Amino acid sequence: MTIELICLDADDTLWHNMRHFEIAEQALLEILKPFADAGVTRERLEAVEIRNLALYGYGAKSFTLSMIEAAIELCGGALSVRQISEILAAGRDLLAHPVELLPGIEETLDALADRGRLVLVTKGDLLHQEAKLAASGLGDRFHGIEIVSDKNADTFQRLFTRYGVPPGCAIMAGDSMRSDVLPALTAGAWAAFVPQALAWSHERAEAPAAHERFRQLKSLGELPDWIDQIR
Repeated sequence: MTIELICLDADDTLWHNMRHFEIAEQALLEILKPFADAGVTRERLEAVEIRNLALYGYGAKSFTLSMIEAAIELCGGALSVRQISEILAAGRDLLAHPVELLPGIEETLDALADRGRLVLVTKGDLLHQEAKLAASGLGDRFHGIEIVSDKNADTFQRLFTRYGVPPGCAIMAGDSMRSDVLPALTAGAWAAFVPQALAWSHERAEAPAAHERFRQLKSLGELPDWIDQIR
């Protein structure tokens, strides 16, 4: 079996992402400190985020709307216009942060390009993801760019069909067990989990450790060697 298509996640796989959401969340905790303790605010924010996924999808804009909604639910009429403005400012900072590549990414992409066609598969707000990709300087390294509203088995099956590759000749690598690994395996592909220190609890799931097409890697830099072993 030869790997022909190498699909890669973007956020926290190619560049830092969650650290910026953490900064925005910390700003919200500080703003709402007079109304609720940090644990209560975190729980409410996560509940609102998950509730809103079907309406707003993923990404910084959705997160900002969820921060405002969570704040209103916790504070009611006591939330001031100034405090809402501060939450919006945290959201704008989240949208405008510089793109910082993870260590060794460019060298890893060079090595992977020698082993198959590279396709970026990321979810979230279209405009923001396009802006981050442009700022990263990595766009020209990919054969295809797929910005999707969600990642599930159907997403990957359609992708493999579009690129004319049998699932068994494709591999997906990313930092989310829920969005990168499990749906790719269900679609019949290989999958590499590259965990990061910061991860949204919604994206966590039990690792399919015994699955023959699954591997957990310490970094994306280990992916070329695993692909060579698959060959």
